[in-house]
Amino acid sequence: MQPFTLVTESFPEHPALDIAVSHSTVLAVARGDIPGVFRLHVPGPVVAFGRADRVQPGYPYAVHAASAHGFAPVERLSGGRAAVFHESTLAFAWAIPDADPRAGIVQRFRAIAEIVVSALDTLGIDGRIGALRGEYCPGEWSVNVGGRVKVMGVGQRLIRGAAHVGGVLVVEDGERIRDVLIPVYRALGIDWDPRTTGSLADRSPGLDNTKVATAIITAFRLRYDVETGRLPTAVIDEARSLLPDHLPRVA
Repeated sequence: MQPFTLVTESFPEHPALDIAVSHSTVLAVARGDIPGVFRLHVPGPVVAFGRADRVQPGYPYAVHAASAHGFAPVERLSGGRAAVFHESTLAFAWAIPDADPRAGIVQRFRAIAEIVVSALDTLGIDGRIGALRGEYCPGEWSVNVGGRVKVMGVGQRLIRGAAHVGGVLVVEDGERIRDVLIPVYRALGIDWDPRTTGSLADRSPGLDNTKVATAIITAFRLRYDVETGRLPTAVIDEARSLLPDHLPRVA
């Protein structure tokens, strides 16, 4: 099995740095400086905007709406529309070495979605793969609970020599996501149904980040050779140089 380093480091005090660390990690993996990395961590409150958001005329208003609701606006590494992270979610950033990353797009999406569904099954939750009608940041590899509420979104970024699979799993406080996305998506001109947004704890009270993270790591270990570790200092240093790439450029 392909080896991966499991990392749980997070940088919630500087949300853009959290994104930049994912960026520098996949660059290091592509260069062969480090093996593949699966980072599962607890983020700070963030609205992560995608490339399609940044070209919308309402983007500056969306950025200001995120800030007004206490969420730091950042520009995400992978594709998709605006997604929300906060302290009761789990963020994942999977950097995978691959000489031909485009050929494995579907395989990687399927792998992470199946890992999450498998983990949820061990927690007694009916996780299902597929987009819900009206969900935010829609995608065919989203994971929902019982065909009712979306709890996981995922996107990919391809570079020469590696791929990055990144996303978020909502454990608790789904209402915080709805509250900030209503004005953000209004500014971006995106139609969606807030009723499709929720959390795992809505369906299974008592769940928290620790329990869900343990289930995900266990499911990941069943598929891959994993060793727990930390990111090299050089990766963190490079991330600091990449910060401007992930800060919104609006007046």
